[in-house]
Amino acid sequence: MPRRRPSVLRGELPVRGVRRRRYPPIDRLSGSCVAALRRLERARFWPEATEEAFWHWRALAHGPLRHLVDPLVGPDCGLPECGCHGAGFRGHLETVLHALPRKSARELRTLVRVLDEKILARAAVIPADSLDVPWWREL
Repeated sequence: MPRRRPSVLRGELPVRGVRRRRYPPIDRLSGSCVAALRRLERARFWPEATEEAFWHWRALAHGPLRHLVDPLVGPDCGLPECGCHGAGFRGHLETVLHALPRKSARELRTLVRVLDEKILARAAVIPADSLDVPWWREL
């Protein structure tokens, strides 16, 4: 008896496509840190929330200097309540850093701290005494 084709056996089942990521994954994170991020996003946030916030914070660090100095020129809408401004993304990253396990938070904190230092070095008009105080709320 001849073998049936798999397509005949499946019939008209819908083909499950691969969903494209909207934001690139955060580079240089270990697998355990990425797994902890996924668990946290499933429990408290939405999928790719941390990648989105990190991508926007990195774009602010590497983007034009006028986006740092004048928030009305930047890529956000200008409303702090909306959460699409730089301080909203950095605030989300800070929340994630406090919610992650210690080792995973340390990995992500080193990447975020590099971006913080770059932003503060580029924009001398941002008043910041140290990186430990929430200076990003003034953006």
